[in-house]
Amino acid sequence: MTRDDEILSLIELLLTAEIYNQSSFLTVNDLTPLAREVYGIHTMDGDRPPVVVAESALQRVLGIPDAHLLLAKHPLTLYEEFGHRLKITSLPAGFNWFVKNGGFPKIERNPALAWYAQEHNPDLKISYQEVLDSNPRFEDSRVYLDRRVSRMLADDDKLRSGLDLIIISAPEEVEQTIDDIICSQDQQKRIVKLKVALEYLEFLKEKRVYEIGKLLFIGPPGTGKTSLAFALTRVLHMPILEVRLSMVTSQYLGETSKNIDRIFDVARLLSPCILFIDEFDFLAKSRIGDDHGAMKRAVNALLKNIDRISLIRNKVLLIGATNHPQLLDEAAWRRFDEVIPFDLPDIQTRERILTRLLSDCNNSCEIRAVAERTEGFSGADLKMLVREAILSALLDGRMNLTCNDLAKGEALITVRDENRARNWL
Repeated sequence: MTRDDEILSLIELLLTAEIYNQSSFLTVNDLTPLAREVYGIHTMDGDRPPVVVAESALQRVLGIPDAHLLLAKHPLTLYEEFGHRLKITSLPAGFNWFVKNGGFPKIERNPALAWYAQEHNPDLKISYQEVLDSNPRFEDSRVYLDRRVSRMLADDDKLRSGLDLIIISAPEEVEQTIDDIICSQDQQKRIVKLKVALEYLEFLKEKRVYEIGKLLFIGPPGTGKTSLAFALTRVLHMPILEVRLSMVTSQYLGETSKNIDRIFDVARLLSPCILFIDEFDFLAKSRIGDDHGAMKRAVNALLKNIDRISLIRNKVLLIGATNHPQLLDEAAWRRFDEVIPFDLPDIQTRERILTRLLSDCNNSCEIRAVAERTEGFSGADLKMLVREAILSALLDGRMNLTCNDLAKGEALITVRDENRARNWL
């Protein structure tokens, strides 16, 4: 970052703080993630205190030591030695300076500045709502999630054992977006239905329409079940609690049932959230092949907890996923209000997936031809194919992909599947 870039970033933080402090209707979501970190905002609870720009925070977050010296000759800034804080002396003049000195791109990504521009500088033609909609929400941050978890444990430390069985991810930590996934029309309709249900949550509660938000994803490995579950965290702005039932089973009698209860307790307390249970067939499989009383109690505990949780009542979206739907008995099937199939992609879908995966690559091969040769490949297989093709090109010192590179990727998947099918006995 050049000296001019550092000055521009500092002025942005000073202007944002002044606008935020003067406008009581602005919320923490009107601040950029960087601004929240500099201002030390960790919660949305309680009163909304004024924010300050401390020099120590600027050094910690931006790596700029002695920021007041960098701004010493700037006529519109003031350094308060008591507290080592910086502030802007004139908001209108400071904002005009910011615009004239290259700050417009930052305004397009900063809701507080965008609101001020829309109200006081309409010639800039900035849409505050569009900037706000594209700004990451504070509720989606890891900082906010960690604070909620800490508060939950402070109320009941016994839940710590339940947390040990769950992998929790905040929406901002999830790389998958809904735009990265080629969804079927049926899957897209289910997503829209969930968004509408959340929008009219209170109405549905009044009408006692509760059986919404228990989804079962079924299909072969690599078809996008986990990817879609994680992508929904960013669509619905909910953290995801990932559980694998094989990790929950305990060697100690009775502990498996207690583990299941703890997991659902954590989900209810951290709502709104997504509870994603992978390998959902694991207990059902055990139920079929094992007459052990403890395992039967564990299955009953799982089914009981599913009955008691609801998107409408508890704001918990339950998603089960299985590669072996045939192992689930009728009692398990009945618990889900919607079963969403994930099939192996057909030729048109394979072509769309490959087009998406190769969109940033310099590729000289006909994608349609690759799609025709990859029947039976899953989405994960196609991703691996493209990865191998890129590595093949790099090994040759190239950044452009050829048909031969993609053919090597196809061969890798084919050989892998052949090895998997071999019988060593």
